[in-house]
Amino acid sequence: MAYSPRKRARKEVPHFASWPEVSGSPRIQSFAGYKAGMTHVLLVDFNPNSPSSGQEIQVPVTVVETPPMKVGAVRLYEDGPSGLQARGEVWSSDLDRELGRRRPVAKRKATADWDRFDPESLDEIRVLTYTQPRLVSGVPKKAPDIMETRVGGGTVAERLAYAREQLGKEVTVHDFAEDGRLVDVAAVTKAKGFQGAVQRWGIKILSHKDSKIRRRVGTLGTFKPGYTRPTVPQAGQMGYHQRTEYNKLVLKIGDDPTEINPAGGFLRYGELRNAFLIVKGSVPGPTKRLVRLRDPMRARKPKVVEEPEFAYVSLTSKQGA
Repeated sequence: MAYSPRKRARKEVPHFASWPEVSGSPRIQSFAGYKAGMTHVLLVDFNPNSPSSGQEIQVPVTVVETPPMKVGAVRLYEDGPSGLQARGEVWSSDLDRELGRRRPVAKRKATADWDRFDPESLDEIRVLTYTQPRLVSGVPKKAPDIMETRVGGGTVAERLAYAREQLGKEVTVHDFAEDGRLVDVAAVTKAKGFQGAVQRWGIKILSHKDSKIRRRVGTLGTFKPGYTRPTVPQAGQMGYHQRTEYNKLVLKIGDDPTEINPAGGFLRYGELRNAFLIVKGSVPGPTKRLVRLRDPMRARKPKVVEEPEFAYVSLTSKQGA
């Protein structure tokens, strides 16, 4: 109940304000997919401190469809007095026609001279990736969503070479994560419209003896200052807020949708046609909502667990749920 202000998200594409440092060879640090729905699985409890360690337990999971994404541009940053400052960007000359007005921008910037970018003067390499919703049967849209993704690992020169190699190509969820890895999940939550203070903030319902109102705040504040402070719980927008959940466990990344498609497809989504990702627990947002995954910022140990051992995946129909 502590998040404030409760205003509508500016856009449905989640935004990450920070990125963790990672080791190893260069790779992308984020990926996006579409929330298909939830089911449950039986797996062997891999927590050595759990009373049910080594036994089969039932776990609720969320299925996210992750079609390939395309790298549309490379953006280069230099660390300045006021933070990161963009020093240039190079667009791919081969963009999907669904991008619309972005294509003329790409034609003007696709002939950039890579030699004018000195890796010694750069501090950050990022790529602009965009989704391909036309590959998904459950999402009724064609316009791709563009998002900025950091390239981590290796030196700056190695990141630049990696980003240059990936420009204009497709990247898959396997380029981002693997089974048993922790990720942060960000999405815009379900929209619930205009709600009163009781449901929005959880304030106490007043007694019928002390006033003619029951579901309003008892007082709007003191006489001084002569205005209502923003901390006073009042009615307003509820839901449609961006929220990030930390350290969600990726149980499985699969390429065969028949392994997870329930009978009749997912409720209000349909059947998966692309690679998918199974996340332990729930994920913010309704069905069909764009979900972004990122390397964990507050990773607890271990960052990677042993490959989860599945005993059963529920494929029963969700239409009656």
